[in-house]
Amino acid sequence: MTERDTPESWHPTRGRKPDEMDGVYRSPPVGDTQPFGVPAPGSANTVNQQILYDSQGLPINQQDKVTNNTKKRFIKLPRWMRGWVGFALVLTIIPGGIAFLAMAMLLKLPAAPNCPAIFWPLASASVRIHCAQLAASKQTVEDLLQAIALVRELPKDHPLRGEADRFLEEWSKDVLQLADQSFQAGNLEQAIATSKKIPQDLAAYKLVDAQIAKWQTIWGKAQGIYSDAVEELRQQRWQSAFLVASKLLRVDNKYWASVKYDELNDIITASKEDVDKLDKAQRLADSKVVENLLEAIKLAESVGEKSYLYRKAQESIPAFGRKMLELAQAKMDARDADTALDIARQIPESTGLQTEVEDFIALADAQRSAWQGNVAGLQAAITQAQQINPSRPNYDKAQQLISRWQLEIEDVSHLEKAQALANQGTVNDLTAAIAEAQMIPSSNPRGSEARQNINSWQAQIETIEDRPYLERAEQIALLDDINSLQAAIAEAGQIRQGRALYPEARRRIRTWVDKVQRIQDQPYLDQAREFASRGDLSAAINAAQPIASSGRALSGEAQEAIDEWRSQIRARDNWNRAREVAATGTPQALAEAIRLADQVSNKSILRMDANIAIDQWGQQILDIARSEGNSDMARGIETARLVPRSSSAYSAAQEQIKIWQQFLNPPAPQPTPEQVVPSTTINGQ
Repeated sequence: MTERDTPESWHPTRGRKPDEMDGVYRSPPVGDTQPFGVPAPGSANTVNQQILYDSQGLPINQQDKVTNNTKKRFIKLPRWMRGWVGFALVLTIIPGGIAFLAMAMLLKLPAAPNCPAIFWPLASASVRIHCAQLAASKQTVEDLLQAIALVRELPKDHPLRGEADRFLEEWSKDVLQLADQSFQAGNLEQAIATSKKIPQDLAAYKLVDAQIAKWQTIWGKAQGIYSDAVEELRQQRWQSAFLVASKLLRVDNKYWASVKYDELNDIITASKEDVDKLDKAQRLADSKVVENLLEAIKLAESVGEKSYLYRKAQESIPAFGRKMLELAQAKMDARDADTALDIARQIPESTGLQTEVEDFIALADAQRSAWQGNVAGLQAAITQAQQINPSRPNYDKAQQLISRWQLEIEDVSHLEKAQALANQGTVNDLTAAIAEAQMIPSSNPRGSEARQNINSWQAQIETIEDRPYLERAEQIALLDDINSLQAAIAEAGQIRQGRALYPEARRRIRTWVDKVQRIQDQPYLDQAREFASRGDLSAAINAAQPIASSGRALSGEAQEAIDEWRSQIRARDNWNRAREVAATGTPQALAEAIRLADQVSNKSILRMDANIAIDQWGQQILDIARSEGNSDMARGIETARLVPRSSSAYSAAQEQIKIWQQFLNPPAPQPTPEQVVPSTTINGQ
C-alpha cells in the first residue's frame, strides 16, 4: 500500500507517527478497518490520506513525510481485543476500578493534625480536644496544664463543651494527684505551687485550699514530732527519743514516715554510740595516762559532724590535749625533761594547742640547759628562751624565766665559790663557805639552794664541834653501872638542842636512862613476884603498883604482872563461888555453877579443874532430867535443856530430849490400803 491509499477519514487523534506519538496507539474506528489495520473494502480514503498529530495535538504535514511512509509498520491489536469478549472485559474492569478507587477515597481516615504547628486561634474544637488529650496522656504537670489551657478556651455554648468540662475535671484532679506525689516525696512548697496552678474557674479548684491545708497540717505535725525527738536527743534520753521518733510512722506522708524517720533513727543510734564514745574517752582521760589520753582524743575525733554531740566532742579534744600538756608540765616540775618533751611531741594537731606545744618544747629545752647548774647552761637557756616571739602565748613566762636565769648566773658564781671552800672540810673553810652563800638573797632563784647548803655546812661544823662530847659519853657508859651511866648522861647532855648531833645524843641518853631505871626498879619487881609465888597475890600487886604507875622503864612489865595476878584472883573467886553453888545439887544451881566456872580464864591454873567440874555438873543435870522424865517427860525435857554446850553431856542431853519429844508427839499413822475409802462407788453401791 502507498501513501495514496491512506484513507482520508483517519481521525487526527487515532494515529500518529511512531516517533511523534506519546506512546499510545490510537486505533481507527471499528467500521473503517479490518483486523491487523487493513482498510475496509470500499473505503474512499487511502493510506496516504491519513492525518498525523504530534504530542501537542497539532496536525503533521503529510507531504513532508510521504517519502518515509513505506518504511512504517502498523501496530496490531491483540486477538482477544478484536471481538466482543474483549470489549466486555474492558467494560467490566474499568467501572470496577473506578468504584474501588471511590470506596477507598471514602473510607480513608484523615491524617492526624500536627499539634505543635497548629495556629490555635483558627483551630477547631475537635482539634483542640485531640491535641489536649495527647498532651494530657504524658501525665506531667506542664502537659496537663497545657491540655487544660487548650480546652478552657471553648465557648460555654459549644456542642463539645460538656465533653470538654469532663476532661477539665479529670485533668485538674490529675494535677492535684501529681502535687500530692510531690508532697509525699517531701516537696511541700512544690506541691502547693503545683496545686495553685489549677485555674480558679474550674470546679476542681475548690479542692485546692482544703488539700493545701491538709498538707500543711500533716507537715507541721511531722516537724513537731521531729523537733521533739531532737530535743530528747539533746537531753540524751535515748529511749524517749526512739518512742517520739516512732510517731513519724503514723504520719500520712511517705517522706516523713520513711526518709526522715530512717534519718532520725540513724541519728539516734549514732548519737547513742557517740555518747558511749565520749563517756569512754572521758574515763580514759581521767586516768591521766598518756596512751589513754591519745585514745580518748581519737574517740572524740571519730564523732561525725552530723552528730548532736559533735560540738561537745570538739570541745573535749582541746581539753584532752591540755591534760597531756599538764602531764608534760608535771614531768618538767619533777625535772624529767626527756619524758616531758616526749609527751608534748605526741599531742595531736587536732587539739589546737600546737602553738602552746611548740612554746612548751622550746622552754623545756631551755630549762633542761639551765638545770646543768653552771653559767654556760644558764646562758644557753637564756638564748633559747629569747627565741620565743612576743606574739606567742608563753612569751611572758619565757621572760620571767630569762629574768630568773640572769639572777641565777650571779647566784651560781657565789655557790661555786662557796662549794669550793666547803670541800676543804675544816671549820674555818665551812664558815667561809657559809658567809659566801649568805650573799645570795633568799628571794633569788638559788636562794633556797643556798639555804640548804648553809644548813648542811652548819651541821658539819656542829658535828665537828660536838662529836667529842658524844664519844666521851660512850666511853664512860661502857662500865654499865649507875654512876658511869649517869656520868655519860651528863656528858652527852652538853650537846644543846638544835645542834646537828642533838637527836643522836638524845637517843643515847634515853638508852642510858632506861638502864639506870631498870637497875633501880628491878629489885622491887622481883620482890612482888616473890609474893605472888607464895600465893600472896594482894601483896604482890601492892609491891608492883608503884613501879607500874611511875612511867619508868619497868612500868609496862610491872603492869602486865599486876593484870595477871588480878586475873588469877578473879578465877579463884569464881571457882570457889561455883563450887559453893554446885553444893546445893539442884539442876538450876548446877547450871549456875557451870556458868561461874566457865568464867575462869584459860591462862589460869584452875581452868583444868573447872573443865572437869563442868563435865561432872552437866552429867548430874542429865541424870536428874532422866529421873524426872520417868514420871514427867515434859519436866525432864526442861531440866535436860539446862545442860550447857560447854559440858561433855550436852550431846546426850539433846538426844534424850529428842526421844522424849517423839514420844510425846508421835507422827500421825499412815492409812493402810484396806483402810482407804474409795471416793466413788460402782453401780451406785
